[in-house]
Amino acid sequence: MSAIAGGGPASATPGPPVPPGSARPAGISRVIAVVGPPNSGKSTLFNRLTGLRQKVANFPGVTVEQKLGRIRLSDGTAALVVDLPGVYSLSPRSEDEQVTHDVLMGLTSEVPRPDTVLLILDSTNLARHLSLAASVLSLGLPTLVVLNMADELKTRGGDVDVAALAARLGVPVALISAASGEGWEAVLQFLGGSIAVPRPIDLPVISDIPKCHQWAARLGKEAGYSPPAPPLWTRRLDAVFLHPVAGPAIFGLVVVAVFQAIFSAAPPLMDLIDRGVAASGEWLAATLPASLFRDLLVQGVWSGVGSVLVFLPQILLLFLFLGLLEDSGYLARAALIADRTMAKVGLQGKSFIPLLSAYACAVPAVLATRTIENKRDRFATILIAPFMTCSARLPVYTLIIAAFLPERPVLGPLVGTRAAALLGLYALGFLAAVTTARLLKSSVLRSEKTPFLLEMPPYRMPTLRQVGLRLLDRAKVFLGRAGTVILGVSVALWVLAHVPPKAGHAPKIADSLVGTIGRAVAPTIEPLGFNWKIGVGLVTSLAAREVIVGTLGTIYGIEGDADAGGLQAALRRDLTPGGAVALLVFFAFAMQCMSTIAVVRRETGGWRWPALQFAYMGVLAWIGAFVANRVVTALVG
Repeated sequence: MSAIAGGGPASATPGPPVPPGSARPAGISRVIAVVGPPNSGKSTLFNRLTGLRQKVANFPGVTVEQKLGRIRLSDGTAALVVDLPGVYSLSPRSEDEQVTHDVLMGLTSEVPRPDTVLLILDSTNLARHLSLAASVLSLGLPTLVVLNMADELKTRGGDVDVAALAARLGVPVALISAASGEGWEAVLQFLGGSIAVPRPIDLPVISDIPKCHQWAARLGKEAGYSPPAPPLWTRRLDAVFLHPVAGPAIFGLVVVAVFQAIFSAAPPLMDLIDRGVAASGEWLAATLPASLFRDLLVQGVWSGVGSVLVFLPQILLLFLFLGLLEDSGYLARAALIADRTMAKVGLQGKSFIPLLSAYACAVPAVLATRTIENKRDRFATILIAPFMTCSARLPVYTLIIAAFLPERPVLGPLVGTRAAALLGLYALGFLAAVTTARLLKSSVLRSEKTPFLLEMPPYRMPTLRQVGLRLLDRAKVFLGRAGTVILGVSVALWVLAHVPPKAGHAPKIADSLVGTIGRAVAPTIEPLGFNWKIGVGLVTSLAAREVIVGTLGTIYGIEGDADAGGLQAALRRDLTPGGAVALLVFFAFAMQCMSTIAVVRRETGGWRWPALQFAYMGVLAWIGAFVANRVVTALVG
């Protein structure tokens, strides 16, 4: 099979006129659009082309906004590469399809109209993916049709005549593997040279979907396409993982194993970081001369930021397991299993994908709802996404659980009490989400059920490089937040804790502005078992949920309590068991994240829905925490 085959004559009729879009950035000679269906390897090709690190997923709904990168062409000029959301056609039905349509048609002011298109199709699923070619080639733009996953096509016994396909499409066609780099020179040759813009003949009308399937099937047959056989082990695994009984049971076991690993594998690294932070803080205190700067550095920065950095290993472990499950293709099966549960609360399987990404962060989860065509389903998913336990809650959960719950076996040596408690909190958030979804879908957001179509990728072995890059990116995000938001809050708290000065000395923290803020909040939260220090933490955690850990670290660091056994010991002295459980429940329900509120406002087009969402989750959090405090206090006496 040849690596690249040319297209038809140069005198073909040009495509329809296209609006100019936004102005081209300075120094950019060309704009290249990367287009393709979900699971075609589009983002993998984009990563290889631009060198940018970007998440690649095995299910639709991850890439919901265009991604940009720059490359240097062979003639020395620079080009802008646009990675567009995965679509099956250019007839937009969802938000992400609208993004791809508008960019290619030059209707958006954010991105210049593309000069060149790389159309990525999965060569192992060509009969389905070729239907997109009709819409894209109708634009009349210089296009290279890239048949990806050539290695899988060959090893699984499939075949395609690249030259015959190119002759019938009227554009060059390349057979490559974006993951391994096989055939990669064909893409570089196309981008580095000039090519005529022939228009293929007998293209079906873009909006005529049935005619596009028919056309794609005939074209594949004429190009000698023989689909590869499904991998035997994929069929065997699906027989187990998609079983109506065994499938959900296995998924439950996988989730339990992940949480147990977080508590059993992370502590050695957490202890190492904790000792490093403590030792460096002691060294700074002993090395620097007594001054306000030393107190700020040790009590504010080191105690605040350091108390959050301890939880980095647990967060990376969570994303390691999620990445392995995602890259292997298993999470696509989990979405299919979840469709049955989603249907019972009035949602569809596509809602599972944003809700799953909400375990990382609610902001991309809200953006990922753009794949949901039904507006009412989309709004319902947006409103319940913050209930899913994001990674920012993990430091809060593990801090309180480790401080108040001793580790004991629950199911022998496999599952301990701390992992069981963490799993219970995740389940509590999910229960609140599905209950709220049922409430919404039976009232203000009622709509007809829509079918859930999901293309199942084959199981693949996750690559060490991709998983490593994902962990590196998550570490950078976490450390970036620790170095900006948490650092800023810690410094501001330290300053507020030292005013107003009394007789040339800093006041007691309870008499400072920080204490004043805490006392103002205290009457509202005292029924929950919280003191004024927790109140300050709840206020600052609106910037980011995990900021409460840094806030408490700073407050106890200024008081000197954190030195006597650490932050966990200080919390045990200040919180009752009822208050500790109430704090966990509060964070399971409350919408303590201004970034999420901002993106919900943008996606819903106003303040009405985010205001209702914030109020509803806040009231639910207060009531849940109140009940939890009373019940636990009554049980433990």
